[in-house]
Amino acid sequence: MTQSDIEKGLRDLGLGQGDVVLLHSSLRSLGHVDGGAQAVIDAFLAVLGEQGTLVVPTFGALGIITEVVREDPRAVRSIHPIAGVAAIGAQAEVICKDHWKAETAHGEGTPYTRIAELGGYVCLLGVDHDRNTTLHTVEALLRLPYLSDRTLTFPAEDGEQVTHTWRFFPGPHRDFIGLDRLLREKGVMTVRRIGNSVVRLMKSRELIDVCLEAGRADPAFVLCDNPNCADCVGQRAAIRRDRFAKEVFQLTASSGLAGRYVPEMLANLSAGGIECVELDIVEGQPVQTLTEGQIQDVVEELRGGGCTVTALRCSAIPEAPEDVLDAAANNGVPRVIMPLGSTSESLANAAASRSLGISFFNTVQGSMLATEMLLALREKGYEVGFTFNAANFARAGEKPFLYSFKKKLHGFVDQLDIEDACFDGSPQTLAHGNAEIKEMVSILRCASFGGCMTLTLGNRHVGTLRDAVERFEALLDAM
Repeated sequence: MTQSDIEKGLRDLGLGQGDVVLLHSSLRSLGHVDGGAQAVIDAFLAVLGEQGTLVVPTFGALGIITEVVREDPRAVRSIHPIAGVAAIGAQAEVICKDHWKAETAHGEGTPYTRIAELGGYVCLLGVDHDRNTTLHTVEALLRLPYLSDRTLTFPAEDGEQVTHTWRFFPGPHRDFIGLDRLLREKGVMTVRRIGNSVVRLMKSRELIDVCLEAGRADPAFVLCDNPNCADCVGQRAAIRRDRFAKEVFQLTASSGLAGRYVPEMLANLSAGGIECVELDIVEGQPVQTLTEGQIQDVVEELRGGGCTVTALRCSAIPEAPEDVLDAAANNGVPRVIMPLGSTSESLANAAASRSLGISFFNTVQGSMLATEMLLALREKGYEVGFTFNAANFARAGEKPFLYSFKKKLHGFVDQLDIEDACFDGSPQTLAHGNAEIKEMVSILRCASFGGCMTLTLGNRHVGTLRDAVERFEALLDAM
């Protein structure tokens, strides 16, 4: 390859006089080039002309072409310790000015958006979209939940040390390669071959706009689907946490659904984007069979892992219910959840004496009997909640939304159990049974329900916590 060969290839690609180009490159991809990196740079500058501008990123190990541009005496460098560029040409000063002072490293007020504003291009010469820094611009403009702040101290223009924080800074793995097909299908990318190198050319503004549209539709649009990629699993969890935090209700999950041991629970809750847990089963044992010391250890371990314990839930009425109530009160757990039954009044009284919240869930009762029992407790002055288990009402032969909820139960509901079942009792995936769970979630959201929606142990019959989270998220998306 000669400089003139490269010039012809760049013009055939669509570049011309006065253009601005952000170049990501691999010299090796071209094959042998007479004059090496300098010949490639001279070819670009010849095609762009005196009014054009060549820009390269200067952070990381980005290749010999970038190094030669950076060391060129004509080059203007943007001051930024982790996202800087170097530019040669008419717009170099405009592009590089005050880069470090911007709120983000790649968003508004940075070289990457200025190139777009100038009608410039992104060129990938022998590299793929994993090297396309402008895709970080899209992430920053979208303010995606998995991005984080980055603070560094570095020398500014006058050499004085300054400390600055950039918001929405990118983190680990991305599946930027997966965007190649989208950009081709949208017609915003030209692909040609120069020598041995596959070269991609895109208008920066069009690249950004197409990806902004994709990111608004799916905040995980640049994350991979590999369940063994810890980076993308964690970033998807951040998206879910952000999404669930915007709901009025509090999303919780059963400890038994989350895992057998606390470390497993914490890992699965974190991957699901859930920060609250209802303690019902630990190491296969119902919470009512654990000692107060065991409960204390579990609660402390969960809290130490950043998880809030919202309630202790008993699958059956304990022989010594005061032990469970004491364990909750002494360990700062605000609620206990018990089966609704003949002992509910004594349980409500014991909870009130300990300043604990108490909520009762339906087991085999129909809604008429459940309503009568709760109203009787209220008439005696007890402030109790009701954990509405739609799946159990379906097992009792009722339509939970069309019938059960229409009774006076709605005035007691402080928790909705997110699980599904058929009238014959068989567990089902969410919205595939007779529990009318979609309708229940929808009506409570319409009333700005501030209680808990809990992914319960019943989901274990049809999948994992991750499955339950994804199905619940899909259910919300369908509303």
